[in-house]
Amino acid sequence: MSLNPSTFLNQERDQKLKRNFECLKNSQQQTTSSLQDNPLQNLQLASWEVLEKAQKSGRSKCPRCGSSRMFYCYSCYVPVETVPTKEIPVVKLPLKIDVIKHPNETDGKSTAVHAKLLAPEDVTIYTYPCIPDYEEKRHEIALIFPGPNSISVKDIILHLEKNVEKTVSCGSDDDSSSEPFLKKAKIETKEDRNLSECKSNSRSEDTVLKRVIFIDSTWNQTNKIITDERLQGLLQIELKTRKTCFWRQQKGKPDTYLSTIEAIYYFLVDYHQEVLKESYKGHYDNLLFFFSFMYTLIKNAKNSAGKE
Repeated sequence: MSLNPSTFLNQERDQKLKRNFECLKNSQQQTTSSLQDNPLQNLQLASWEVLEKAQKSGRSKCPRCGSSRMFYCYSCYVPVETVPTKEIPVVKLPLKIDVIKHPNETDGKSTAVHAKLLAPEDVTIYTYPCIPDYEEKRHEIALIFPGPNSISVKDIILHLEKNVEKTVSCGSDDDSSSEPFLKKAKIETKEDRNLSECKSNSRSEDTVLKRVIFIDSTWNQTNKIITDERLQGLLQIELKTRKTCFWRQQKGKPDTYLSTIEAIYYFLVDYHQEVLKESYKGHYDNLLFFFSFMYTLIKNAKNSAGKE
C-alpha cells in the first residue's frame, strides 16, 4: 500500500510538534525544580566574591571587640576584618525600621543583624525591655505582627487616610474651616490657598508610614513583647503568606514562619508596590545578601552530604 505524501507530511509534523512540546515541558519542569531548589536565585544581588574569599580564609577578628567571627560580628553589627565594609552593599530604605529582639534570642542565630549591616542608616536594633516610647509618633508607626485587628499592606493608605480625617487642620485656631459650605460665590484669598496647601501637604505626609517595628524572637517568646503597653494601639500589619528559606526552621512550626530578615524584605517589596505604587526592580534584594549566601552554602553542604 502506498502512503499518501500529504498524510506522511502531516504525521511528520505532528511528531515534530509532539517532540517540541515534550522538550518545552521538560524545560519548564527543570526551571520549576531549580526554583524550588533555590527560590532566592533570581535576586539582584551584589557579588559574593568578598564572602567567598572570607569563607576560604576562615574566621576573622571583629575590628571593634576583637572576637573571632565569620563574615560579621553579630554583637557589634560590623563586618569582620576579612570583609571590607566598602565591598558590602548598602541598601536605602523608604522608612525607618526598629527591630525589638527578645533577650533570650541567641545573637549568633538572629538574622536581624543582616538588616543592620546592610541598611545601617535606617535600621536600629533594641533588646527588650529597652525600647523607645512610641506614644507621640504612633500615628506614623506600624507593628508587623498578625492579629485579629491587623491589616494587609495594601490597606495601609486607606487606614492612614481615615486617621487624617480625624485630625485638625495644621496650625489654625480658626473654626471657619468647619463651617458648612455656602452657595454664595467666594473669592479665594492667598491665606485660603496657603491653608489648603498646608492641609494637602499634611495629608500627604500623614498617609505614609515613617517607621515599622519587627519583633525578633521565636514565636513562643513573642507574647511578652507584643503585650508590652508601649506597643499597644499601634497599627498592626500582617504579611502575605510566604514560605521561609531559613535553615533554622522553628521546631513544630509551619514553613510559613519567616526569619526576621525575610519578613523585613518581603514587607518592603509589598510596601514598594502597594503603598508607594512603584514598579519593583530589585531595590531591596541586597537585604538578603548574607542570607542568600548562607542559604546556598548550607544547601550545597547538605547536597554533598547526601541529605535532602
